[in-house]
Amino acid sequence: SKPTDNPVGTITEILGEVGDNDTEMHAIMAEYDLPYEFPDEVLRDAENINQEIEALEIAKRRDFRKVLTFTIDPEDAKDFDDALSLQKLKNGNWEVGVHIADVSHYLEPGSVLDKEAYFRATSVYLVDRTIPMLPEVLSNQLCSLRPNEDKYCFSAVFEINAKAEVVNEWFGRTVIHSARRFTYEEAQLRIETGKGDLCEEIKVLNGLAKVMRGRRFSQGSIDFHSSEVRFKLDEKGKPIGVYVKEMKDSNKLIEEFMLLANTRVAQFVAKQKKTYIYRVHDNPDPVKLLTLRDFVTKFGYKLPMPNKDNAAQIIRGLLKQVEDTPERDVVQKMSIRSMAKAEYSTDNVGHFGLGFEHYSHFTSPIRRYPDVMAHRLLQLYLDKGKSANAEDYERKCRQCSLQEKRAQDAEWASIKYKSVEFMMSRIGENFKGMISGVTGWGLYVELTETKCEGMVSLNTLPNDHYEFDKDRYVIFGKRTGKEFHLGDTVEVTVVAANLIKRTLDLELIP
Repeated sequence: SKPTDNPVGTITEILGEVGDNDTEMHAIMAEYDLPYEFPDEVLRDAENINQEIEALEIAKRRDFRKVLTFTIDPEDAKDFDDALSLQKLKNGNWEVGVHIADVSHYLEPGSVLDKEAYFRATSVYLVDRTIPMLPEVLSNQLCSLRPNEDKYCFSAVFEINAKAEVVNEWFGRTVIHSARRFTYEEAQLRIETGKGDLCEEIKVLNGLAKVMRGRRFSQGSIDFHSSEVRFKLDEKGKPIGVYVKEMKDSNKLIEEFMLLANTRVAQFVAKQKKTYIYRVHDNPDPVKLLTLRDFVTKFGYKLPMPNKDNAAQIIRGLLKQVEDTPERDVVQKMSIRSMAKAEYSTDNVGHFGLGFEHYSHFTSPIRRYPDVMAHRLLQLYLDKGKSANAEDYERKCRQCSLQEKRAQDAEWASIKYKSVEFMMSRIGENFKGMISGVTGWGLYVELTETKCEGMVSLNTLPNDHYEFDKDRYVIFGKRTGKEFHLGDTVEVTVVAANLIKRTLDLELIP
């Protein structure tokens, strides 16, 4: 016999019982090669960081501690990496400070901590847990802009006029003192009712953000407001409810000022023609747009012939047309598929989806390593340093893009797992849904109530033999000619749920 007949393996780790929440989440982490604990030396280094806010360091920074500053974050946020400050200037303009946790102050390049952060490159958000990029001492304490504490920041400070135009900007290291932590809900309440502490200030920021947002869309930014599914979990991690996360004005306010900081920092460095880390999103490939064009023709939408100059108009026009239609989500998904993926690069090809020529990631260094590098490079150039080595940084960009993709896939896998687990208790029940995909083997249906996706196998469709017509993108019955299209509303029964494969089997109710 050959030595390969009986391979020998050693068990390196036991994840736990099948079906146990921790086990399954660890299995997803293992599947995507994600680390789930920090090496001891990393934790030791983190514990040894000097946690004092020191007079010598403050002297080197711009002091914002007397300026009104606050944070707005999700209710369950553990780390607050951005704060906003607001003050009225003598000339009647507003000064808005976007203050970002100064992670690079604590992360010595090349240190054990820094290497670990680079290796992870991003925090990962599974349904029931966060796998942080940095140990908690940093992410939840030192770098978290908690209320009533002095904190070091890296800031982008803007003078903004009544038309919400930036007339002046300043970048640099600061020290801040947040007076208040708002949840998105609390900030939203102030926007809607005009009541509560700091409601005037929030109103000012919201007014400016709305004008900036309107201008951004008119200049070509695309509004992809996809609905994000969230689960309510019990203390054992079992899903007991599901809801869709909504983007309200308070979320959009924060988003707008983060986009502003990211763009202006990128513009500032691009002007100096020095190596930087950009968040890029290439223009859609005209060949892929042809497929999209064929696809939406089936819904009755007419698109011009795509070429490299009109790609942006085509996608924007299409998304406007489907705005309030049942097929909006499907068309949006297909549009996203026809685009390049956003990634990190030193080669600034611009950001197609946002409509920006210059865009960087500067605002989340607690959870993204590219932002840490962006801070370091910005400081180097503020100190008039010479341009960093582009090849070296391009390599780092590739690592960060790769890890980001991994994190994204693991996140989706955990959502898929939880949605199947959630539906386990609903087997035999009937649901309304929308056809979200058609293939040679079945119809994918997204259930309206729970946002979970399952599959109706073609061979279970009643009273006919059904086939997939890929040219017309429909499933049709050979005898009756009955057709199923994307976006159609159907009623289905949940017949089985397979947790291991993370799949849901549905049958159509005729």
